[in-house]
Amino acid sequence: MDDFILYFKLGLNHVLDILAYDHVLFIVVLTIIYNFNQWKKVVWLITFFTLGHTMSLTLATYDIVHVPVKIVEFLIPVTICITGFYNMLIPSRPSGGKEKIIFSFALFFGLVHGLGFSNYFRLLIGKEDDKILPLIEFAFGIEAAQVVIVLCILILGMLLQNIFRVSKRDWILVGSSIVIGIAFPMVINRIFW
Repeated sequence: MDDFILYFKLGLNHVLDILAYDHVLFIVVLTIIYNFNQWKKVVWLITFFTLGHTMSLTLATYDIVHVPVKIVEFLIPVTICITGFYNMLIPSRPSGGKEKIIFSFALFFGLVHGLGFSNYFRLLIGKEDDKILPLIEFAFGIEAAQVVIVLCILILGMLLQNIFRVSKRDWILVGSSIVIGIAFPMVINRIFW
């Protein structure tokens, strides 16, 4: 049980760490387009992200995939900006094709984000024979932290739209713009060539 708590907390802290806000930024732009009544879709969306994150973390932990850290650190804010720009180009309710694209973003970009934590995770678990259980426990922590972030975003969106009468379109455009404004300097600072 102690190991579960250790890896679960590690997953929570990985997402909620104030210094590692890139994960939070991605979850914000990924979910800002949804309303509270779409919470089931949002849970599936973040689960897709967690699956991608866990798949790449697993492949890296077992030394199957090796991607240079500089490339991964560059790609993480790129994924945030791409998702934010996509929201700005099509700031309407997700449906059909747009929803499939958002779910693809979640899965594929989860793969990228998982690689960003792989070196630290490999060092943490070391030469343990059983690596699957810590990976699953860590994934539960990530999922729980993402649910917290999503709830905050959905509540904030609901308050802004219902109490302050901010249009959904403006909420998506302004929120995505703010996230891009934070993430774009990260892209510039992490250029690896």
